[in-house]
Amino acid sequence: MDSAATTRTALPPLHRLPVSPVRPPHPTTLPDGTPAWLVTRYHDVRQVLGDPRITRADLHDVGTAGATADVAANPASLFNQDGPAHRRLRATIQRAFTPRAIAGWQPWVAAAVQQSVDALVTAGPPADLVTAFTRPVPFAVTTRLMGLDGDGPDSLDEERLHRWTLALLAQGGDPSDGDGDKDANGYGDMDGDGEANGTAAADHAEALAEYGAFTTELIERRRREPGDDLVSRLVQAADHDGGIPEESLVHLVAGLTASGNESVAGALGNALVYLLGERAEHWPRLADPDTAERTAERLLHFIPLGDDEATIRRATAPIELGGATIPAGAVVAISLGSANRDPDVYPDGLDADLDLPLAVPTLAFSAGPHYCIGAWRVRLEMRESLHRLAAALPGLRLTTPVPDLAWQLGSTTRSPARIPVDW
Repeated sequence: MDSAATTRTALPPLHRLPVSPVRPPHPTTLPDGTPAWLVTRYHDVRQVLGDPRITRADLHDVGTAGATADVAANPASLFNQDGPAHRRLRATIQRAFTPRAIAGWQPWVAAAVQQSVDALVTAGPPADLVTAFTRPVPFAVTTRLMGLDGDGPDSLDEERLHRWTLALLAQGGDPSDGDGDKDANGYGDMDGDGEANGTAAADHAEALAEYGAFTTELIERRRREPGDDLVSRLVQAADHDGGIPEESLVHLVAGLTASGNESVAGALGNALVYLLGERAEHWPRLADPDTAERTAERLLHFIPLGDDEATIRRATAPIELGGATIPAGAVVAISLGSANRDPDVYPDGLDADLDLPLAVPTLAFSAGPHYCIGAWRVRLEMRESLHRLAAALPGLRLTTPVPDLAWQLGSTTRSPARIPVDW
C-alpha cells in the first residue's frame, strides 16, 4: 500500500463533523491565509454554482496550507476548466454517458453487488466490511466499466489501483490533522501541517508516473481496438468531436477510474458506519428497494466524503448574492456541507426518518456546469448495496464501537479503515 495511506483513531465520524453556520455571504480567511467570501446558504450556493462569472481559474493551490491533490490541482482536470474548453469536454463526456448506456450498465452493477454479498454470507461471520464489501464492490464495477477486468495488458488488480488512487487523490501535509475544528470565522479546518518525507514523496511521484503511463497506453490500445467499455466510448467521442487535448483525455480517464472507485468505497463505508452505529433499527427496512433508494439519497446528501468543507472559486465580475456584493477578483469558498444542512431548506436533518424523500435536490454532487458526472454511479451502487446487504443480513451489527474505529486518511476522502461486524 502507498505510504500516503495512514490511519487514525479517535476521530468523529463524518456525519458528526460540524459545518460552518448558515449565514449570508461574508468575508473569511482560508487556512492558507487567503481572504475569501464564504457562501453557506442553500439557495446562495445553488445560485453561485450556476453563475458563469464564478470560475476555477488560477486556483489550483489556493485555500489549503499544504499541497493539493493532483486530481484537483492539475490544470488539465475537468474540475479546473471553465468556459468553452469545459463545455467542449463535458459535451464529449455526455456522448459516452448516454441514458441508454447507463441503463445497460445497471444490471451488471446489481450483479456485482450481489456477488460480493453472496461471498460475504458464504465466508460467514465475523467479517470486516471494508475488505469484504465496500472495496470489492466499487472495484468490480470500476474494472468492468473501464474494461480493466480481463487477462490482457489492461488487467488491473485492486492493490495497484488502490496505490495509484491514493497518489492521485493524496492531500498534501499531514492528513491526521483533519479533525473538523473551526477557526475564528466558523470556517471548517481544511489543512494539513507538513510535507511527506522524501521517501513518501518519491513513492507518490513514482505512482503518478506509473498511472499516467498506464492510462496513456490504455487510450492508445482502445483507439486501435475499441470495445464496449467506457474508455473506448470516451476515446471515440473525443476523436469524433476533436479539440480535446490528449492530456485532458488522459487525466479524465485516470480520474474517472480512481475517483469513482474511491468515492464509492468511501460513501459506502461512511453510510454503513452511520446506519449500523446509530440507526440499527432502520437497517432491516432497507430490504425494501424503495426504502433503500430514499435512504441512499439522504445519506449521500448528509454525509460528506471528507473533512474538506468548501470548494474554491473566483468571481470574475461583481456578483450580487444574498444581499451582499462579492467584488470582482475575490476568492469564493462555497460550503456544500453547510448548504446541505440549511435548516430553512432541510429542517428535519440527518436524524429524521430515513425513508423521507429530500425536500429539494441535494448539492452533494454540486450543481450547474460542474455537476458530478459520476453521480449516477454513486447513487446506483449505494442503493443496490444497502438493499441487497440488508436483505441478506438483516441482523448485521457492528462489533466495534464507532468511537474506536480507525479511519483511512491521506486522500480527498476519509473512510473507515475497518468495519468489524457479526450477524
